[in-house]
Amino acid sequence: MSATRHVTIGGRVQGVGFRPFVYRLAHELNLTGWVYNAAGVVETEIQGSEQQLEDFVRQVIDRAPPLARPELLADHPVQAEPHSAFVIRPSQADAEPEIHVPPDQFMCDDCLAEVSDPDERRYRYPFINCTQCGPRYTIIRAMPYDRPNTTLRDFPLCPDCHAEYSNPLDRRFHAQPLACAECGPSLRLVEDGQVTEDNETVIAAAIERIQAGKVLAVRGVGGYHLVCDAGNESAVAALRRRKHRPDKPLAVMVPMRGEDGLDGARELAELDAGIAASLADPQRPIVLAPIRLCAQLAPSIAPGLGEVGLMLPYSPLHHLLLKGLDRPIVATSGNLSGEPVLTDPADVEARLCDVADAFVHHNRPIQRPADDPVCRSIAGRVRPIRLGRGNAPLELELPLELDEPTLAVGAFLKNTVALAWKKRVVVSPHIGELDSPRAVEVFRQVTTDLQSLYGIQARQLVCDAHPDFPNSRHVRDSGLPYRRVFHHEAHASAIAGEFDRVDEDMLVFAWDGVGYGRDGSLWGGETYFGRPGQWRRVASLKPFRLPGGDQVTRQPWRTALSLSWHAGFDWSGAPDFDPLLRRAWDTGLASPWTSAAGRLFDGAAALTGTALEASYEGQGPAWLEALSKNGTADDAPSLELITDEEGLIRADWSKLMAWLADQHIPAANRAAGFHQAMINGLVAQAKRLAAEYEFTQVGLGGGVFQNAVLGAGVTSRLTDAGFQPCLPEILPVNDAVISYGQIIERAAGGGVDPA
Repeated sequence: MSATRHVTIGGRVQGVGFRPFVYRLAHELNLTGWVYNAAGVVETEIQGSEQQLEDFVRQVIDRAPPLARPELLADHPVQAEPHSAFVIRPSQADAEPEIHVPPDQFMCDDCLAEVSDPDERRYRYPFINCTQCGPRYTIIRAMPYDRPNTTLRDFPLCPDCHAEYSNPLDRRFHAQPLACAECGPSLRLVEDGQVTEDNETVIAAAIERIQAGKVLAVRGVGGYHLVCDAGNESAVAALRRRKHRPDKPLAVMVPMRGEDGLDGARELAELDAGIAASLADPQRPIVLAPIRLCAQLAPSIAPGLGEVGLMLPYSPLHHLLLKGLDRPIVATSGNLSGEPVLTDPADVEARLCDVADAFVHHNRPIQRPADDPVCRSIAGRVRPIRLGRGNAPLELELPLELDEPTLAVGAFLKNTVALAWKKRVVVSPHIGELDSPRAVEVFRQVTTDLQSLYGIQARQLVCDAHPDFPNSRHVRDSGLPYRRVFHHEAHASAIAGEFDRVDEDMLVFAWDGVGYGRDGSLWGGETYFGRPGQWRRVASLKPFRLPGGDQVTRQPWRTALSLSWHAGFDWSGAPDFDPLLRRAWDTGLASPWTSAAGRLFDGAAALTGTALEASYEGQGPAWLEALSKNGTADDAPSLELITDEEGLIRADWSKLMAWLADQHIPAANRAAGFHQAMINGLVAQAKRLAAEYEFTQVGLGGGVFQNAVLGAGVTSRLTDAGFQPCLPEILPVNDAVISYGQIIERAAGGGVDPA
């Protein structure tokens, strides 16, 4: 006897070939009815026997396409007229949104085989895709995800593509970015004002120029890469010189070789199981891996470091270039350092004209930028450092329910924004430092786009407590109600949110560069006890001055000098400086107080002679970490724990800093000793606080815990001491997580009213 059921499926079901899958499954099970896309969900009505219907409901989840993340939202019997067939109905956009926006996807194995097969009509076509791969987030203009709502709307399908698009049994059925050489996007190369067209000619010309040592700007999925031969020191040096990026490591894209595609990566770096799995993950992130001494890479790829950032090709164009080159290439963000990646051909030619020798463009519009994601193995697990193309927008379930849709605008550095409503939160891809007009422009675009794509209009906002950040000003000018959340409390709440500890007390160490503290000074070595909305600062580092204020980030010798003055020792390695600097330090002129662990790491790097100057954020600590792996940690003084007049347990670093300045001790041993002292000091603080407060979970938040030596040491020692360390695995530990932490803190009733 025939029955009818209505099934609603949510989760990630748009842009992943879900309707064709439902159609094929219904035909396989001899069901009749229909399916269509609503606003973020798939609705289907099915007719058949009770057993057939039960099989459908089970298999529609269990056998879903690899990129889908389906959730059964509703399943109930209905009365309906008999259906004669199973059909796919047009999408509907008038329902209450329950939208899931898919990230961009790497080229699948089927398309890779097809683009490599001379008998296929898309042989060597650089924009091949199907329902299981290709661009998503960067081409979607609006939801639902249908071709007219993408940047492909101005590319009418040719008859062959239209036949595939219309055939429910074809893997390209309703593949919205569908294209071929007859009807789809194409490449062009611009060099010295001359334009070259034709895809094959452009690819061949690009390969020739890379082989000749040229620097190219190549338009990809979420923006441009600056590309050159990763083994050519002259080319890499030219890229660094032109981009004014003397030291910051450059990402390397490697050809796929071998049975698992990773032999090319193995020639350059040591790959353990976790790193190998992350490289091959569908997200196709940049993965930091220990570099081989024999790696055929330019020496200036990652100066001062023992790791290199590797990634596999993820777009058809990348595969074609690397297939022709058969060598690794630098593939670093096509931008002016610190800004969001550039996406527009005219902008790139205007802004990178002094960087790139030639430009490889395509005419598939990029709706919004998405930089490459980055991850690193820390304490035995590969963890995210940056969200981007392939893993963002990152959709998570909240451990708390919000009463109003809320937009959190994140931090000043490593900015992301987060949109949350009910028990859902969406964290944007990496935006970057908000210190340029373009960065602020992209920040505004992403805040608008997230609300538009998800059909959710924020009714309240959350920002950092710092009054002068561009994102804080944006919130103040919005006219909407808002709350301010202090930086390190957002870090603490992010840990509690990810580990679902919002309803029980825990201890959290929030160690980073600097953040605006409740007393108006620059915090960054803080320890909190409590839970979201109820954090209490219970410990910190001994404070010190930063002579010159923000100048210390590029001149860490200033921090080292200040530490020596505080600790009362002469630093023989200090560079020449203006005597007025000491007078300013004595009087506090342009010398703010801080308790930041990140600045302490800067000072340690300078005191050991590792990095007196820095051209990028975190350079000194990164070099110090790399150096520490070559040393032994014997004889380093411990941090002394003292209780100050406010009752805070302060870790005093004075003796440690004096020891670090002793040039009779090998620099590598001093680097190792510093790390061990900081590990021991943190664990000692946790043990001291455990005598006064009840907790077992110890959270580790802030960019300092990107340090793999510190992260591994702290988690191991905390575990040995009977604690449960909580180091993020889903979200970055750095300031990229602040927007999420602001949401958690606001949902718990935390934050402060506008000043």
